[in-house]
Amino acid sequence: MLLSPIRPMNTGPILIVDDDLDIREVLAETLEDRGFEVVTAANGLEAITLVQSMATPPSTILLDLMMPVMDGYSFLERRQRSPALAAIPVAVVTADHGVDRSRLASTPVIPKPIDVPRLLGLLHELGAEMQTSA
Repeated sequence: MLLSPIRPMNTGPILIVDDDLDIREVLAETLEDRGFEVVTAANGLEAITLVQSMATPPSTILLDLMMPVMDGYSFLERRQRSPALAAIPVAVVTADHGVDRSRLASTPVIPKPIDVPRLLGLLHELGAEMQTSA
């Protein structure tokens, strides 16, 4: 079987956006243990602020939907109005309760609890790159 990424590999970190600190920490540790660089934000507004301050934009954004301040749907709407944000691949990571898929367009969804092999495959498809040790 021929494997080729859908997108070219991106060198930036993976941005995890989730209001649940435990989920952010466990997911970040899981990805870091597999060689990814990770940054985190607690809501969509914090994520936008973080991305604007980064020298290298995230390779991929893993986005929860239900968060205070700015939820995932509002983040996705804001993302469409910003060329810099729109260029970053996004995958929704959610408990999948009452998800309005019509508002997600073609955004991939990974249900919680997270199937790590499935998530890693999706990250590869989206072009996220593991960091190599020097």
